[in-house]
Amino acid sequence: MTAEVETVLDLVRPALLADGGNVELVEITEDGFVKVQLTGACGHCPMSAQTLKLGVERTLKSKLPWVKGVLSI
Repeated sequence: MTAEVETVLDLVRPALLADGGNVELVEITEDGFVKVQLTGACGHCPMSAQTLKLGVERTLKSKLPWVKGVLSI
């Protein structure tokens, strides 16, 4: 599961890196939630909640149907 999630995160990373940020996988829970940490500029950006939901979560859920949601830590 970790490799699958990392592969999908690699799809959104270029956009985050272009803005000086990144996303790190922290944990995948047994009930299908992916815990991530936005880093760099994305970690302190006022739009980070939208980035998390509309970028990271939407992409993960579309590529990996077992993902129920994404949580930021």
